[in-house]
Amino acid sequence: MNSLVTMINGKALTTSLAIAEGVERPHKNILELIRNNLNDFEEFGGVAFKTSPFETRGGVQSREVAMLNEQQATLLMTFLRNIGIVKQFKVRLVKTFYELSKAKPMPQDLSRMDILKLAMQAEEEKLLLRNEVEELKPKADFYDQVSIAPDAISVAKAAKLIGTGRNRLVAYLKQIAWLTRHGEPYQNKIEQGYLEVKLGSWQHPDHGLQQSVTPLITGKGLVKIQQLRQLRANQQEALRTAS
Repeated sequence: MNSLVTMINGKALTTSLAIAEGVERPHKNILELIRNNLNDFEEFGGVAFKTSPFETRGGVQSREVAMLNEQQATLLMTFLRNIGIVKQFKVRLVKTFYELSKAKPMPQDLSRMDILKLAMQAEEEKLLLRNEVEELKPKADFYDQVSIAPDAISVAKAAKLIGTGRNRLVAYLKQIAWLTRHGEPYQNKIEQGYLEVKLGSWQHPDHGLQQSVTPLITGKGLVKIQQLRQLRANQQEALRTAS
């Protein structure tokens, strides 16, 4: 197998084949998963499909391989069931991307402000992609309100609790890859205990019975959201101070 992550035209990329081998899944299944969710992947840039030769007992053959950037690779990992080997490979993949990004030469003409912005952006991306950040101690009053909540609550109620609007919170949850672009929770966020789903149905006048999926935010999820929002606020404040 080639290197897990390589630099191509200044961009850090991995392949569907490398991920398939890393999580021990058939490559055709990984490729199909990408194609079935191509619109979601292309929110983070175009996905290139290339033909790659490989050796077999019968001679050289070719296969299609998808080239993925860091965000696309991380999104792909969220579509996979979070079993042991997937978790282990996910950590290795994120570390490889991060180490490669640190190794890239810094342009000489960047100002101090530009360098600080890049550093802040890299740190934020690392946090959001790994989804594993050290627990920041939330304010006691906020923690008391949500940690004892017996049930998950609606996005609208969660937005009111943390002092924002429902649409803004939905947009933010999509941005940090908690919700799909259709507003449905990603499976790994459900498994982590941050989100739950409420399944329902409604009658369409033309298409009959339709299914609905409503995201709900748990107390644990609310604490996590507050931590991420506070981290972003701290970073923005650091940028304003530096300027």
